[in-house]
Amino acid sequence: MARYTEADCRLCRREKTKLFLKGDRCYGPKCALTRRNKTPGQHWDSRKKVTEYGLQLREKQKAKRIYGLQEKQFRKYYEMADRQRGVTGTNMLVMLEERLDNVIYRMGMGASRSQCRQMVNHGHITVNEKVVNIPSYQVTAGDVISVKENKRDLPTYVELKEMKASNLPKWLEFEPAKLTGKVLSKPTREDIDLSIQEHMIVELYSK
Repeated sequence: MARYTEADCRLCRREKTKLFLKGDRCYGPKCALTRRNKTPGQHWDSRKKVTEYGLQLREKQKAKRIYGLQEKQFRKYYEMADRQRGVTGTNMLVMLEERLDNVIYRMGMGASRSQCRQMVNHGHITVNEKVVNIPSYQVTAGDVISVKENKRDLPTYVELKEMKASNLPKWLEFEPAKLTGKVLSKPTREDIDLSIQEHMIVELYSK
């Protein structure tokens, strides 16, 4: 599967907003967007006015990069959302939020979604006491998510035990001391604190 291997900070500069791809670095003075707030590329200052299509494309690219997906994966979420009842854009964002790698990121288990994806890939996470190593696994209300018992002595998780849960979305709960969390309910659009204009993504794909 194709994977982006260039500088993550370049993506934030391209989208002109923080995508929080580098964990703690994004909150400090070393953030590339803070140090060099301009579009990457040799001719960044000579680009023409962005068209309506360009705005829609940038919105799609921003959402895709926040969740760390490739185009084929992202398009699949749109197609599934379009087949569901309700607002397509909202349905799509809700499904993205329900990905296992995103859920453990929201619980604060990792500094970034890419780190949380690695935790899942390496078999560190269990759902309802069963190991799940698929980052795109869709959680449902009532699921109990934990760090696997024999991985809890790793330095990352030892540090996590000593922290206090904070800024959790209301649809999730997490107990750092037990390294266990629970999905309380299905997320709503109001629970998703991302500056994404999902209707523009829908307009782009529905052409």
